[in-house]
Amino acid sequence: MKTRGEFGFIDFIKEHFPVPDNFEGIGDDCAILPPQQEEMLFSTDLLMEGVHFLRNESSPEDVGWKAAAVNLSDIAAMGGEAIATFLSIALPKDAQGEWAERFIEGYAQISKLYGVPLLGGDTTSSLRDIAANVGVMGKCPKGTSIKRSGAAEGDTIFVTGPLGDSAGGLQAILDGEERDQDIKVLIQRHKRPSPRMKEGKQLRESGMVNSMMDISDGIASDLEHILELSGKGATVELERIPVSDELRRAGEKYGWNVPAMAVGGGEDFELLFTAPAEIAEKLGFKVYPIGKITGGKGITWTKEGKEVEWEIKGFKHF
Repeated sequence: MKTRGEFGFIDFIKEHFPVPDNFEGIGDDCAILPPQQEEMLFSTDLLMEGVHFLRNESSPEDVGWKAAAVNLSDIAAMGGEAIATFLSIALPKDAQGEWAERFIEGYAQISKLYGVPLLGGDTTSSLRDIAANVGVMGKCPKGTSIKRSGAAEGDTIFVTGPLGDSAGGLQAILDGEERDQDIKVLIQRHKRPSPRMKEGKQLRESGMVNSMMDISDGIASDLEHILELSGKGATVELERIPVSDELRRAGEKYGWNVPAMAVGGGEDFELLFTAPAEIAEKLGFKVYPIGKITGGKGITWTKEGKEVEWEIKGFKHF
């Protein structure tokens, strides 16, 4: 397929992202947003080929979807509403043309699903690997964003959904497992995570959540961030961590360490939050209590009331 060239590719992107009223989008040196009265949120995430995705295992549409999803999840983690994204992408010659356009198709699919326009960014060439960096802007009423630093002693620790599915999907890809229905589900959850935008907003609106973040590196790492910034400790009951039926069955079939996947696998992009226990009865969706915030330090892992001695680690970037 003949490539469109840089400016032709930018025109292709513009076709997929109409600019909302009162905004100025792709075309100038900067996007222009209408004045905002709310608290403004901004985050960025970088996806690297070979680290966050394998080109021979992920379609361009999947990579485009994931690039946007992981950033939208950061807005959800603060209880915000996403306003716009900005995409900068570096492409080697063999990813220019069809691959790049299919990437934009996937990026547009999730952007339209959540009503978030792409308002700008940059394109450049790469000598070898694909790199996609996304910036996202969001908002929420002043003084209401949920931070990691507010966990209170006695809070219950909750997650919004099953953990470990993404790790299971990645393990199945790496091991070349047969794509039965369970494996297909796990791989889909690895390639196309769903940011908890609606749930994050509802949790903020409840006024009961003291701390929150999304689960990108596994709760073994992510909960540590909340504890460090809040100056607290935690006890987590392994038997209460939710695991999907698909992961449980696949784990039994292939001999996977499912508990380790659930607490250390990462990239589930569920929400991890702390709040009084009674919040579970006041929400319009199910949440899963997995432990308590304590006055100590670090995480104590237990199973059936007994402390687990083995060390559980989450993903570390360095």
